[in-house]
Amino acid sequence: MKVSRFFKYPFIDRVMRGFGNLLPKGLYARSLIIIIAPVVLLQSVIAYVFMERHWQLVTRRLSAAVTADVAALVDIYQSYPQDRDAETLSRIASDRLQLDVDILHDTDLPPPGPKPFFSILDETLSDELRRQIDRPYWMDTVGRSNYIEIRVKLDNRDVMRVLARRSQAYASNSHIFLVWMGASSLVLLGIAILFLRNQIRPILKLAEAAEALGKGREIEFRPRGAREVRQAGHAFIEMKRRIERSIEQRTTMLNGVSHDLRTILTRFKLSLALMKQTPEIEDLKRDVDEMSRMLEGYLSFARGDTGEQAVTTDLRELLGEVQSDAERQGHMTTLDVVGDPNITVRIDAFRRLLFNLVANAARHGDTIEISANHETRWLVLHVDDDGPGISPEMRDEVFKPFFRLDEARNQDEGGSGLGLAIARDIARAHGGDIILGDSPLGGLRATVRLPA
Repeated sequence: MKVSRFFKYPFIDRVMRGFGNLLPKGLYARSLIIIIAPVVLLQSVIAYVFMERHWQLVTRRLSAAVTADVAALVDIYQSYPQDRDAETLSRIASDRLQLDVDILHDTDLPPPGPKPFFSILDETLSDELRRQIDRPYWMDTVGRSNYIEIRVKLDNRDVMRVLARRSQAYASNSHIFLVWMGASSLVLLGIAILFLRNQIRPILKLAEAAEALGKGREIEFRPRGAREVRQAGHAFIEMKRRIERSIEQRTTMLNGVSHDLRTILTRFKLSLALMKQTPEIEDLKRDVDEMSRMLEGYLSFARGDTGEQAVTTDLRELLGEVQSDAERQGHMTTLDVVGDPNITVRIDAFRRLLFNLVANAARHGDTIEISANHETRWLVLHVDDDGPGISPEMRDEVFKPFFRLDEARNQDEGGSGLGLAIARDIARAHGGDIILGDSPLGGLRATVRLPA
């Protein structure tokens, strides 16, 4: 209970959310973190334990041994004054202790030299000299790369100078362990990254295939990778087949219904054409024509134009056709296209989307502005009019099939209530959407956003 209350604090929650925002979002990057983070943590712990327990311990013991030898040499020199030139002492130190010893007469210790920024040897050797030799001393661990120099002040004005190899007081080869540890880690991480990339690639292919299916495009896809990934790939292929089979069956049924209804409407038209042309007959003809238009709208909405394949086409050409059609109807229409004019869409379906939006703008306004921006990986298209517009609370309702606004929107009798519904259905079939908003002209703005 205490733990659950702890995580309910807003500060902790913000910290966790901030940490989550810093993490990468991709599966490949997160998988790399899952591999690299434990390796780095393990290497850090091993390096710390090695430095703390092994490297420093060995260095301290070696420094203690060298310092003990120096202390013994000082004691021998003070105890046996007959060897004033220290020839015997130097010979014993060189043969038995591998130390170079000299006695400097009538001199003093040099001034302290610069200390290294970080040196385990300097600190450890200083501690040992203070502990084992209770005399003034001077040392240099920087001047000579392979040697260390220690000078000890004797009772008289003499100074004992001792040269020792750095390896006698310092675990100098310990870094090889760290180098091998780091190199082996890099090799293992490289192998892990290579195998991980091969495992991630089938998932990316599956995502590309799913995205292409949502945009109505064809892409070659074969399940690869691990067993679970191949299983997901086969499930995707089977789902795609079922969707295509269902669409094909629905299209076949709609084609049959369309053929039968068109046959009946054709009979009506022939019968009315053979009758005496009276006002009542003219009204019936208009009703039959209206019924034909409504039937085509219903079938277009239900069919969804799913059989068409996406191809690359010129956006300027399509928008130019729409602009010309609106101008022929007496509406002042402007067109502005920015960016790459080539887009990949289902041409007939996209043309219907454009005509539906422009027809809706022409029905309720006098001035139309069409603008398109294709500078990024998205196509953003605006259709503006200067009509009465639509209230914000009704902008989602108008996309419902067969929905009609009241007379305030000036809905004509010929509309079927499917224009915007068909347009949004086409946009979503391309992986995008349509949003309604306020137009700079004072009317309605229809914004189409499609992945390019």
